[in-house]
Amino acid sequence: MIGLLRGQLVKRDPAHVIVEVNGVGYRVFVPLSTYYRLPDEGTEVLLHTATYLREDALHLYGFITERERALFDLLRGVTGIGPRLAINILSGITAEELAAAIGRADLVRLSAIPGVGRKTSERMILELKEKVQSLIEPVEAAAAPRRDPSEEVLQDVVSALLNLGYSRPVASKAAAKALRTVDGDQDFETVIKRALRLLAEHAEG
Repeated sequence: MIGLLRGQLVKRDPAHVIVEVNGVGYRVFVPLSTYYRLPDEGTEVLLHTATYLREDALHLYGFITERERALFDLLRGVTGIGPRLAINILSGITAEELAAAIGRADLVRLSAIPGVGRKTSERMILELKEKVQSLIEPVEAAAAPRRDPSEEVLQDVVSALLNLGYSRPVASKAAAKALRTVDGDQDFETVIKRALRLLAEHAEG
């Protein structure tokens, strides 16, 4: 099993990336939380990975942090949650927030994650509440560091673009590029305007 990949980031998309290691390109599926923190294409990247083997395919899933990968593995063990739903869950909430929500049995917060209903939330709490304690403690010991403001802006911009009718991959890519290239303050209004301008330029081209 492949547990770690370090190589050149050849391609980055909201759903997956390609990492070249010794001349071999590995396709790795990633959650949005990891996608937002990826470096530029052509630079080195290190991903913590999980391998999912099926009869007809071998899939790699990659994460910027070990905590994300650990939560992904735990989620896959929950009844009714496969790799795709696990990735979707980690795309809708940070690893720290997810572990804390499961630990305090917060049904409202968990059910608010796109694609996760009440029954799935109840199963996560029932099957993972004790298992996530080791993932919560490091966060609390560090006085629960605040979420990166730029990540909050990214998620708000993606949500706004989705409401305007753009698909998630298109919205995520535009939001991430807008944040990287915007001049001045990286607030919501500035970034959403930049994202819409980029989308308009792409449509015209």
